[in-house]
Amino acid sequence: MTSSVAVFDDRPFFEKAIAFGMQHGVLDQAQLDAIQTDAPKGMVQIARYFGSEFLRPELEKAKDRIVNLVSLTLQIQSGGDLRIAAEQLREHSFMSRSKAASDMLKALIVMPQNTHFGMNAQGGFSDQHLAQLAKWSLCNLADYQAELAKRQQVAHVIDAAIWMADHMGLHADDLEEAGCDAEAVIRTALLAAATQHKEMPDWVAFQKIIATLRKPSVTHNIQLAAPKHLPAEFKAAVAHVRLSIEADLPKILDAKLTPQKLFNQTPAFVGRYFWVEDGLSEVDHFDRQTSAAWTKATGGHSDDSSLLTLFLCMAAASTGKTLLTEKSATSLIRKIRKSGMQPELATAFIRANAPVEHQEGYVEMWNAFIDDAIDILTSDHDYTLHDALSLLRRDCNVAE
Repeated sequence: MTSSVAVFDDRPFFEKAIAFGMQHGVLDQAQLDAIQTDAPKGMVQIARYFGSEFLRPELEKAKDRIVNLVSLTLQIQSGGDLRIAAEQLREHSFMSRSKAASDMLKALIVMPQNTHFGMNAQGGFSDQHLAQLAKWSLCNLADYQAELAKRQQVAHVIDAAIWMADHMGLHADDLEEAGCDAEAVIRTALLAAATQHKEMPDWVAFQKIIATLRKPSVTHNIQLAAPKHLPAEFKAAVAHVRLSIEADLPKILDAKLTPQKLFNQTPAFVGRYFWVEDGLSEVDHFDRQTSAAWTKATGGHSDDSSLLTLFLCMAAASTGKTLLTEKSATSLIRKIRKSGMQPELATAFIRANAPVEHQEGYVEMWNAFIDDAIDILTSDHDYTLHDALSLLRRDCNVAE
């Protein structure tokens, strides 16, 4: 029985290419001499670049670096074929193969690592990247290829987000300023397209998109399709992000969750979708919503008596009214004495719905009233409710 033992060759790829080239006549002695002349010069340059050419440990590390850099270039350009690698050494100088790898590593280092706009350094390679280059100049081919694939994927997500935002009228600089995630931009762009929105939405428009998606006629036929003219290199990234939206849809379509609650108060959804910050639009929308809620509750009344009547009903957790009959006033007092009051309910309503310019005044008026009235309204000694009713007739609206 015979057996064979595979010989593991752990020499740098550069050395293997040299040996192959000399053995098979691809390289001659003159070319080998040129390499032996260039290599020491290159070592000194690398040692100087990363530290000092006068320290032996730095020179030793520079030797490892230059051999590794040349090996990287040869492996990548030859695909691991030693004959092609030897031909590369014949046709190009040793120093050029080292520089080619250095340039590839510099390009890798400045590629984005994170899809969050604003978290990646802008511009090209600079001295601040030297420490990273020092590390990567000693990496092997597998490490380089794995990192390159990862960063290319990140770059595709970012570039896809920029393309889709631009398609909807938003510049890349706006995304940088917003400091959002590229995936968030893509998710919103897909939702917007599914509801026929042509521009990147602000918060008000985003809420309308969600409302549209929740309509029964739309919910069962949501099309999360990428734009027709999306460049091919971005399609895989967009398709991957689309899967995350499909996972989100049960919550997005849950009418019990308001957009504010879901997208601004649910940790898993905060920052997950993007909208343009438009303060003027939001204030205008808020003012219109506030006016509607306030007008409905007050019935258009703005006198102190009507408002205090409304606030008192709210504090007692009763139906809000701006005018009480004797009977309803009596029932309100009895409810307060049985179940107590929560003045903060009225205060919260004022701050959430009253016109901004009047909020503080209304809160002060309410606090002054409740400070004076609470003992009378909750007293166990006023059996006939005489004092409490007199208080309401004086400060609130009680029909005669």
